Amino acid sequence: MSVKYKLVQRPDFSKGAAEGAKKYFAQMLSNGTVSFDELCESIAEETALTSADVKSCFDRLPRILSRHLKEGRNVQLGELGSMRLATGSKGSATEKEFDAAVMMKKPSLVYTPGKILQDMRTKVTYERIKSATAPNSGSGDSESPDEI
Repeated sequence: MSVKYKLVQRPDFSKGAAEGAKKYFAQMLSNGTVSFDELCESIAEETALTSADVKSCFDRLPRILSRHLKEGRNVQLGELGSMRLATGSKGSATEKEFDAAVMMKKPSLVYTPGKILQDMRTKVTYERIKSATAPNSGSGDSESPDEI
């Protein structure tokens, strides 16, 4: 199965682009949504856990992650990857002038995928979906998918 995309025309904001210039960009199309219940059922089918056990684990995960991240820990999530907080601040001329309450920025949550998910990203193929309203460009494009 490949990731589907369509081409959309958007303004060209690249350096040196003429005013009003436009380019075509790929826009990924969703192939549906996996519900939380369906995800839990799928995990239950491949483990010794019941769907309720899986839901219970997912229910507790945000609370446990929050506690460890607030304590400044990086959290390893096995094959899923890891999570950590990252932040920055405004600068001050001297150490004494630095006021964390005012100068610290809101931390961001950084997720780093595990090896299986990283590998999946390198193996994705793409299939272009032709727009039904797009005129035929005459460029010789076939109706077959673009495999990249």
